[in-house]
Amino acid sequence: MSTVDQSDLLRRARSRRAAAPPARSVAPAQSAPFVADGDQDPLSHGDQAPLSHAQQRMWLMDHLGQGGALYNVPVATRLRGPLDRAALATAITGLTERHAVLRTRYPRRGDQPYQQIDPVTPVPLPVLDATGPEQLAAEAARAFDLATGPVLRAVLLRHGPEDHTLLLTIHHIAVDGGALRFLAADLAELYRAARDGVPDRLPSPAPSYADYARQERARDAELTAAADTLAARLSGARPLPLLRPVPPGARERRAALHTAPLEPAVVEGLRGLGARHGATLFTVVLAAAFAALHLASGQDDVLLGCASGHRGRPEFRRTVGLAVNTLAVRANPSGDVTFAELLGLVRTALLDAQQHHEVPFDLVVERLGTAARGADGTPLLSVSCDLLQIVDPLVLPGLDTENVDIDLGLAKFGLTLLLEDGPRPRCLLQHDRDVLDQDTAARLLDAFAALLTAVAADPEQRLSELPGERLVPAEHPVVAALSAHPSVVEAVVAENPDGPPLAYAVVRGPVAPSGTDLRAALRGRLPAAELPLAVTLVDRLPRHADGTVDRDRLPGADRLPGTGPLPGTGPLSVAAPLSGGAAATEGPLAVVRQAFGELLGATPPADGDFFALGGHSLVAVQLAERLRTSTGLPLTGLDILEQRTPRALAALLATRGDERRAALAQSGARPRPAGARVGTVLLTGATGGVGAAVLQELMAQGRPVRVLVRPESAHLPALNGAEVAAGDLGDLDSLRRAVEGVDAVIHSACTFTDHATDLAAMRALVDGWRGGPFVFVSSIDAYGRPEGTEVPEGGPGGGSVTPYGQAKLDCERILFEAAATGRGPATAVRAPIVWGPHHRLRDQLRWGSTSALYQAALAGRPIGLPDSAQWYGASWVHAAALARALTACLTPDHPAAGRVVNAVSGHVSWADFTAELVRLLGSESPVGPAADADEELRRPWHYRADTLAGPLAPEPGEDWRSVLAAMVR
Repeated sequence: MSTVDQSDLLRRARSRRAAAPPARSVAPAQSAPFVADGDQDPLSHGDQAPLSHAQQRMWLMDHLGQGGALYNVPVATRLRGPLDRAALATAITGLTERHAVLRTRYPRRGDQPYQQIDPVTPVPLPVLDATGPEQLAAEAARAFDLATGPVLRAVLLRHGPEDHTLLLTIHHIAVDGGALRFLAADLAELYRAARDGVPDRLPSPAPSYADYARQERARDAELTAAADTLAARLSGARPLPLLRPVPPGARERRAALHTAPLEPAVVEGLRGLGARHGATLFTVVLAAAFAALHLASGQDDVLLGCASGHRGRPEFRRTVGLAVNTLAVRANPSGDVTFAELLGLVRTALLDAQQHHEVPFDLVVERLGTAARGADGTPLLSVSCDLLQIVDPLVLPGLDTENVDIDLGLAKFGLTLLLEDGPRPRCLLQHDRDVLDQDTAARLLDAFAALLTAVAADPEQRLSELPGERLVPAEHPVVAALSAHPSVVEAVVAENPDGPPLAYAVVRGPVAPSGTDLRAALRGRLPAAELPLAVTLVDRLPRHADGTVDRDRLPGADRLPGTGPLPGTGPLSVAAPLSGGAAATEGPLAVVRQAFGELLGATPPADGDFFALGGHSLVAVQLAERLRTSTGLPLTGLDILEQRTPRALAALLATRGDERRAALAQSGARPRPAGARVGTVLLTGATGGVGAAVLQELMAQGRPVRVLVRPESAHLPALNGAEVAAGDLGDLDSLRRAVEGVDAVIHSACTFTDHATDLAAMRALVDGWRGGPFVFVSSIDAYGRPEGTEVPEGGPGGGSVTPYGQAKLDCERILFEAAATGRGPATAVRAPIVWGPHHRLRDQLRWGSTSALYQAALAGRPIGLPDSAQWYGASWVHAAALARALTACLTPDHPAAGRVVNAVSGHVSWADFTAELVRLLGSESPVGPAADADEELRRPWHYRADTLAGPLAPEPGEDWRSVLAAMVR
């Protein structure tokens, strides 16, 4: 990788400014002081400013763990011709000089975030050899750190000497779609000026976005009053029953996209229809969306969202920043009106909504309180509509350019209906996979496209005559709520005549939820009367010959109705009500009510609803932090949003307090004062399968341990009497605090998929590392596909390194570069698939190379293995052996220090593994060689593990057959 010299970029930028004509003055906007943390701290001038309402929403989503790549805005352009890379780098730096929002970060003072505009510094422009489309998407999906910045990244992919792709990725907090065309025009002119060594010919810069935010905040009283009016107009609206509820909390929001072509004549017909009725093409498409959703859901009162730019003031027309708002458009297509009549209704509703386009929708949501969500927790505004226009590519002088599409595969709304206008028009439907199934989405898109075609030909058809069908699934509410969880593959309910039903779920993923987790998620989504008595996890649902679920064979079904023990007592199922009782929650209840009162202005009743009391996302974050400080117990903003009432929060705190006290009593430990004890080991990932084994080994050795865990799980490691440091990989400040003062580090936490977070976390940990051993749990995936079959420790890798493996390699490099400065001995321990009896590790069978074999054996399907005389199989390590190996690396002068070593318990052939799996499951799957066997199974490698052979030596019960039996059962 090469990078244009940064000092040269800054020199070019300064020389360009010196050569330019005198700067044109911009009248400062009137602004109001920004008050942070209760003290008068005016930020109305200079390099600090409040966040706009739209920015605060972005900040909250990021702070609540619901941002990730969802709000990344990637712009990619293919550049063919003689590219001046230095001039391009200078131009990109010039963009940040011209538009200060591109060099703004978002720290906070107390509970309040603010904008901090940083000085102009060169923007790096790394040049990478292009490897494929996935490289572009992976780069665009890297997460941003809003507190430290930057919010703009640039990278140049080289396809050939005169063939490149430029990728600019900007966080949505700094830009919207309307600003992209200004950035493209400015970048083209800045590139021309830098390439030719002449001053740019750009117009005077618009007022800064910081001034825009100050002006908006100065109108808060006016905007709040208007939000009250809009909230009243939305009273009684309901979410579409078409969408499934989802549990609260951070999730990926994976999207699916369906497309259907349209004839150009159809779009022209729609355009003509709009012209005859005084409506735009977008308004016609919006009316068609209302009609399609009315027919699909059977609901008359429908609410749709659409984006609206609100750079209404002339001086801000060219200001770059986030100046977009969501409009809620409500229409009632009842009474079997004609489509032309519906178009008139929608046109009026849209015009009315646009009259209030400057009122931030987040203020409306705050005013709605509990009414902002349906009874099942579905957001009121979860469906949107838009009209897409083909965007002109970035034009750089002397180059042929074309746009490159990048789909990050993420959904901001549960469902979005779109029409793409252009030479080859088409309908699109994007949906969140968690809230709508693929089949229903495809049928809805077909109906939408057919409806558009029909009304273009004859807008006088009544809604009952238009194409469409009822698509609302008739699911049990518990099944619908469970199915919305991203880790739930299948769910079913067994009714209980004597009381609440029993629920059963099949889960997936390397870090799957427990039954308790799923039932807790249901508490915030279902009325108390509909909550299941227990959620039992099963590997598969028993079925009749026709494929329907055989409820008689579900665990515990033979005790319904009856008084016997309930399901939930086994290792794979959970039924655990909150503990503590009324007496135990009395103290926490007073604390919670007091904290509510301090933030919301009045002490609420015990069952007062958080939203009805005026709470919103920022208050939830503030309340959680206040309660964590006052009680010393783990709590998050998401806990507040889920529990909602003081009584429920008090019960949750009482439960976590009971668990912590019981754990400390069991271990004989005592609460420790602040500060690490001598010899303390920081352990990340302590609640995972590997981390739990390492924690157990360290405690058995009598080592003092500090564990980094998420706040909502911080009570769990106390089972072993460990010192708890609340935080996670995405909270870099928590990592720096956790590593402070410790004498050794074992870093075993990993996101598995968010590699940018893993790299940032490693950098934060090594930045705070001041000495002692640092052991990193890496992966044999870092070897890629080596050429030979015997892989020595730390030997050269092969091709086809997965993104996960590359992330491990990058983390190793970061660690060893830091160790080279003399901080302490560093070791990277590369491990294969980890097996063990921990409930998190049993999910290892459900992913990776063993997944297809396991699932086929469960279903009784034929299992095909590679037909070859060569050995193919899996390398594995027992969790307890890996724990011994990792802790051995903490020994002074251990031979693993400063090296990459392997931790492998053994290797098992696919033939032996499959035969044992079939036997353990009682499966009837035939097993044999197959020409079409999964290529992923062609794994001939044996990994040497000489350095750690001693601690890896198997102890009783650590052979592969025993551990496989423990995991299956």
